[in-house]
Amino acid sequence: MKWMQEGTELFTATVDGLPDTAFAAPSLLPGWSRAHVVAHVHLNAEALRRLASWARTGEPTPMYADGRRDAEIEDGARLSPARLRELARASAANLAADFGGLSADALARTVVTARGRGVPAAEIAWLRAREVMVHTVDLDAGIDFPDLPEDFTTALVADVVTKRAETAALASWLTGRSDRAPSLGAWL
Repeated sequence: MKWMQEGTELFTATVDGLPDTAFAAPSLLPGWSRAHVVAHVHLNAEALRRLASWARTGEPTPMYADGRRDAEIEDGARLSPARLRELARASAANLAADFGGLSADALARTVVTARGRGVPAAEIAWLRAREVMVHTVDLDAGIDFPDLPEDFTTALVADVVTKRAETAALASWLTGRSDRAPSLGAWL
């Protein structure tokens, strides 16, 4: 929960520091403006709130309605900067309250991510921390990976390696036995 809170504070401070005109500027994500990133982070909080609801009630609630995620991000990116700031703050606060209110039994309940992975609901905090920290960098507004907490980036690297990397090829490259870095594939 610590990284989720720290990342949320970093993200909202970065968004608050952007002049309204900067929302239309490109982000580090191909084809996405900064407004797209802010809309996505807001919608991610809402999606993770659905997982928290699933954990609390036991009623399966998917993160996103079928086929609507991309359209919702596009719609959100057209909102005013003031509205995007407001939505990002409110959804983050609501997620923190929802997650903080989960019982030990609810935190142990398995929920299913948008990628179809079953995880204990306790992992919602990590999923959110990853989103807000990495997407703060994606805003291209002066925050980069060295600015993030070192323990977070260490955990992020371990997570990426566990879920996406060809570990033998990565070990070969990291130890200087190969000149070629392995492909990591699509984002988590």
